Amino acid sequence: MRTIELGKSGLQVPTIAVGCMRIDGLTAAEAETFVHTAVDIGAVFFDHADIYGDGNCESIFADAVHMTPAVRETILLQSKCGIRDDAFDFSKEHILSSVDGSLRRLKTDYLDVLLLHRPDALVEPEEVAGAFDQLQSSGKVRHFGVSNQSPDQIRLLQKYVKQPLAANQLQLSITNATMITRGLHVNMLDDTAVDRDGGILNFCRLNDITVQPWSPFQFGFFEGVFLGSDKYPELNAAIDKLAAKYGVSNTTIVMAWLLRHPAKMQPVTGTMNIGRLKDCVKAADIRLTREEWYALLLAAGNILP
Repeated sequence: MRTIELGKSGLQVPTIAVGCMRIDGLTAAEAETFVHTAVDIGAVFFDHADIYGDGNCESIFADAVHMTPAVRETILLQSKCGIRDDAFDFSKEHILSSVDGSLRRLKTDYLDVLLLHRPDALVEPEEVAGAFDQLQSSGKVRHFGVSNQSPDQIRLLQKYVKQPLAANQLQLSITNATMITRGLHVNMLDDTAVDRDGGILNFCRLNDITVQPWSPFQFGFFEGVFLGSDKYPELNAAIDKLAAKYGVSNTTIVMAWLLRHPAKMQPVTGTMNIGRLKDCVKAADIRLTREEWYALLLAAGNILP
């Protein structure tokens, strides 16, 4: 699969990341088949979090991949921490404890990437910096990033954290594209012009932070998948037309829409279906035209000023 550099870390990663949030819904045999198929097709970057399945997803993955030191060197592992049952927690103690738990469950000595999962209102960036320094010096984490954070939240961290933040995992799809569409409505009075994220897309591009879109097929906040949904007939018709043109599935076209953006994003899949995963990976070989990209944007209900 085509690769990109994750931020300015020097780490080359597949342009499609495999999200493992739902792997606990598979049987052991199904999980093994899914993971090994992903590796076989070059989808070797696996995204985890300590809260997925209350940690069970990481354990299931390690068993499915038959984790050994030799296997570990053939894959890339990213995990996230900072969400507790009743709070968000970026304290040094919690970050260090969370990483140790993930390493134990994943049966590995290190993470390639650690992301802070959601913003902590009580964050003390000095503690984050201390945790990152300790994790880096011990070899437990090689690269760092964030998830769902605004430019100012990242700036605050970067005032104290010396490691470059390589990635920011953000919700983005054709139907949830405000980080893109607000840039088209600058200096206008309509609702699309409202700045809801502080210009995070351009901020990430300016600072060499890779955007990792999550829920690339969802509309709303986990309200459902827009593919085949009667809520989006025009969008589905436009997607199906392009799928027929390129001889691929509608899944491939949706992923290709994200990859067409010049920000060089790394979308995170959520499927546990091997066929759909393969369709996602095929998007790395398709480059939509400018006209095709805009046609899908408009078909989703977005407007140009």
